[in-house]
Amino acid sequence: MSTQLSTPLRRVCVLATDQVFASTLMQAKDFFHLASLRHGKQLGQGFNASFETRLVSPDSLPVGSFSNVLLPVDGGLDDADIIILPAFWGDFDTLCQRYPQVMPWLREQHARGAVLCAAATGVFWLAEAGLLDGKEATTYWRFFNTFAERFPQVHLNQDKHLTDADNLYCAGGPTSACDLYIYLIERFCGANIAQAVARDILYEVQRNYSPGRIGFGGQKLHQDVIILQIQHWLEEHFADKFRFEDVAREHGMSIRNFMRRFQIATGDKPLHYLQRLRIETAKGLLSATRKSIKTISYDVGYDDASFFARLFRQHTELSPNQYRQQFQQAA
Repeated sequence: MSTQLSTPLRRVCVLATDQVFASTLMQAKDFFHLASLRHGKQLGQGFNASFETRLVSPDSLPVGSFSNVLLPVDGGLDDADIIILPAFWGDFDTLCQRYPQVMPWLREQHARGAVLCAAATGVFWLAEAGLLDGKEATTYWRFFNTFAERFPQVHLNQDKHLTDADNLYCAGGPTSACDLYIYLIERFCGANIAQAVARDILYEVQRNYSPGRIGFGGQKLHQDVIILQIQHWLEEHFADKFRFEDVAREHGMSIRNFMRRFQIATGDKPLHYLQRLRIETAKGLLSATRKSIKTISYDVGYDDASFFARLFRQHTELSPNQYRQQFQQAA
């Protein structure tokens, strides 16, 4: 199953404000511009951009970066399919007072279906706009206490490097932001483009963490408490041997009622949801470890490595080895 969306990607906006870390701003610009070029080539347009990647500032004016570089921008706040909020340095209240346009823009864009992504201190913008209330988020570890005190309504997860909920994505730092951008490129442009970009840009990235699973946060924004409990249980026990009949009975439901409620709440059938949990975990292991395909297959719950490989290809359009080769110089 491809993760590519039916709606084509038209515009990515990267927010530039005073005191922005230019490296995180241009990191996002480079990732998505390269994806646009490669996507254009795949579409038969030559090595030409298939969508816009724009640097935008709230007043359309150049901004002064953290390192005192004056950064030109492509324009002002505009409609976008993806919005990137890079890391910044300095007092957030000062930025809010200087750029009051940012919060209503983010709320409006999210309401119209845009994907909003924030890295490190950039997460403060999402929280200040009220978009993360009642949702999971993360930020750079140095700002955990400040963030938790300022935004008590947000579920700050200090153990995760990446979080997602309702088209709102948070990355703890620059390296995890790379993983997030690759995930979004795969979502919008397809697995082949995502892996090509990873090969071109991530050849020396060394992680001290597993990228983990993203793409499930939006499926937890429902009111069925029992199904949510089962989702959390599946995240902890996805590699175990179990029957959904037993899971349903332990939660006081018939298998038919469980299947119906699970799909209504999450939009997925239980088996497909479980397969995605396993495949997303396997992707993290393939990109961040040197474990064998057989070992990874077993680690995520499949005794038959051939079956696992076929299922992996169905979900990603690549074999496990092809997926790994794009992330590691030595596979």
